[in-house]
Amino acid sequence: MARSTVSRRRAVQLLGAGFALAACGVEGRGAKGQVSQSDVQEYWSGRARTGKLSWANWPGYMQDDHETIKAFEKATGIKVTYKEVIQETGPWFGKIQAPLAAGQSIGFDLMVMTNGIQLEKCRQLGYLAPLDPSRLGNFAANAGPGFKNPSYDPGNAFTVPYQSGITGIAYNTKYIKDEITSIAQLFDARYKGRVGMMGDSQELGSFGMLLLGVDPEKSTLADWERAAAKLREQRDRGIVRKYYRQDYVDAVSKGDVWLSMAWSGDVYSLTSPDVRFVVPEEGGTLWTDNMCIPKTAENPVDALTLMDWLYVPANNAPLTEFVNYITPVPATKQIIAADAAKATGDDRKDLTRLSTSPLVFPSETDLARLRRYRRLTQAEETQYQKVFEPIAKGS
Repeated sequence: MARSTVSRRRAVQLLGAGFALAACGVEGRGAKGQVSQSDVQEYWSGRARTGKLSWANWPGYMQDDHETIKAFEKATGIKVTYKEVIQETGPWFGKIQAPLAAGQSIGFDLMVMTNGIQLEKCRQLGYLAPLDPSRLGNFAANAGPGFKNPSYDPGNAFTVPYQSGITGIAYNTKYIKDEITSIAQLFDARYKGRVGMMGDSQELGSFGMLLLGVDPEKSTLADWERAAAKLREQRDRGIVRKYYRQDYVDAVSKGDVWLSMAWSGDVYSLTSPDVRFVVPEEGGTLWTDNMCIPKTAENPVDALTLMDWLYVPANNAPLTEFVNYITPVPATKQIIAADAAKATGDDRKDLTRLSTSPLVFPSETDLARLRRYRRLTQAEETQYQKVFEPIAKGS
């Protein structure tokens, strides 16, 4: 059941590249991005199902035979046009910004966007439809507590999660006999030249702050500078072998690096029994890909119907069995375990591994240690990049 996650995470790491695009955007105005009950009523008043919708998503985020979409169509009678057109967050925002700013359709009623700069801009600029909680009963009943009311979208006013992943530490037990439990071990001189760090500024900076006991979401410029000083010291002492984008996966498998910052989905997809993944005691970062509706959507009721339908555990389980990322519907774990019990051979082995994996179903203890990226204003983006971007570049 496991599949390669490279294409998805390789795209997500380009969140950092979005900083360069952000300067081209427009700042939010005042309370823009907040939503009231009257806003919800005004948007949804008089709207009804049309029996169709168009969905923009990332590659590898749906079964090859579109099993989940077919089940939704059968259950609801709504026809779905599904396209894997989102490759990177920055270019996607660049494509949709002009029509959304002009109040025009982008040709999609539902899209999946990662929490970060571009999603924040869509929220602040009023490009997203406010969600109607009265039509999201399955979400209210079945979403895990860690996926409700996220800092990047208070009250899930505009988004509900599709899939999530963790940034933690991967290490190769062939070369490291000690148990790895801490970010501090990425700074240990014993592993000089054998440590991998991420080149993405948000990921790198967040780990530097977590090392210092700082929650990245609540961090200040002074915190960034302190974290950057520790990260520069780590680099200048020769502890870091390389700042990676995606190729750390092969490096840690082969032993080029012995321990590295890593994404949970990548490690889950590895067949090597020597590589382990851990959420460090200081914490890790949690990223989330979110379903949201462009304000100019032509079929928003149908899109909202699909969003809520995916929060029925039995509907979500087949998708989770394929995607192998963290599902926002924890009750799928029991369903997948039951599927494993009925399966045979490799399918049974794969489903059992999936249902028991902390990389797909992290414990409440692990989730409590996870933090999200700092929400940055346009002015803060510039400051943040000046502090952290030079580290991986060696300047």
